[in-house]
Amino acid sequence: LNKASTMTFIRWRMFNNQIISLLVACICLSSRSSVATAFIAPPSSTPISTHKKSSSSLHASSTNEGVVQVSRPDGSEHKLSYRVVRPMHLSSQQAAPIVALHGGPSIPSNYLHPLEDVVPYRSIVFYDQLGCGKSDQPTDITQYSIGDSVQDLKVLLKKLGVRRFHLYGQSYGGILAFEYMKSVATATTNEDDAKCLSAILSSAPSNVAQVEGEFVRLLDELKTTHSKDDGEELTDAELEALFQTNHQCRMPEMPPKLKEAYANAGTVWRGTDAIKDYVATPPAEGASRMPSSMIMRGEHDFVSEECIEPWKSVFNTKFLRYKTMKGCSHHGLFEDGATYGELIDSFCAEYD
Repeated sequence: LNKASTMTFIRWRMFNNQIISLLVACICLSSRSSVATAFIAPPSSTPISTHKKSSSSLHASSTNEGVVQVSRPDGSEHKLSYRVVRPMHLSSQQAAPIVALHGGPSIPSNYLHPLEDVVPYRSIVFYDQLGCGKSDQPTDITQYSIGDSVQDLKVLLKKLGVRRFHLYGQSYGGILAFEYMKSVATATTNEDDAKCLSAILSSAPSNVAQVEGEFVRLLDELKTTHSKDDGEELTDAELEALFQTNHQCRMPEMPPKLKEAYANAGTVWRGTDAIKDYVATPPAEGASRMPSSMIMRGEHDFVSEECIEPWKSVFNTKFLRYKTMKGCSHHGLFEDGATYGELIDSFCAEYD
């Protein structure tokens, strides 16, 4: 070959290599896009454990965390910690975000984080109420009340610019959700333009004294049905373990996130003792309609059917749905995550 033809051959080889490299890059990019799509939108029937494995990296990169400052009538100020999953969807007009309210009082919100795995598309707002988790934990008991918690929620919604949302409350969080909706329904002035589209109360009692009585009844029942062969009574530890696996979370072992949340609960305003006198009451005559809502519980939940039945008489909405999850107890999110997520997401979709 002469010099000219040699140079032509070299240029042709270089161009050919560039074309091959470009094709390989396109194939790799297409593969990554397919994987990312699978992470973003796992099928609702996929078990919760599978969601966790496939989506952890996505959740880490699509989460905003921060604090919002709230105040009390005496002038004191406190900080609440929040976490927004999929913040880019916070203003979605097709799938409004869910604002999640944890139980307790004072069980931190991290045990509800698996919601992001079983409700795969929506933005979800989690936050630690005052007295637990990453939020301030003032020791002055006067800084706590259900009414104050309702105002804190309003401040959070305004801070994040949430204007259309679904409200979800688990256990005590359901009580807080109801009181928020009642406060909005009875407001004499339009405090803000935030609109609650629907609400879900999960394992939420309408009367605290009633659920405490149910708790005692179930303990007595366990003592009777699980007596020892030698006639000795069950120890407190044995009875607690039985109650947990029968009526709290029906799994061989308590899930790590749930165990961690209970272990790190706040100590100042905690549990049913903090709200022992609570009984749900309807909004005042002439109040605006509350959002359509769903009351759900587990089949073996210590929040029994009798404990949720009175919600019918205090909601002033025409659409109140009841749902019982078969085989579950107080924490259906862990016991049957796929079904739990589907119930929540499909109900919200009706009111988007």
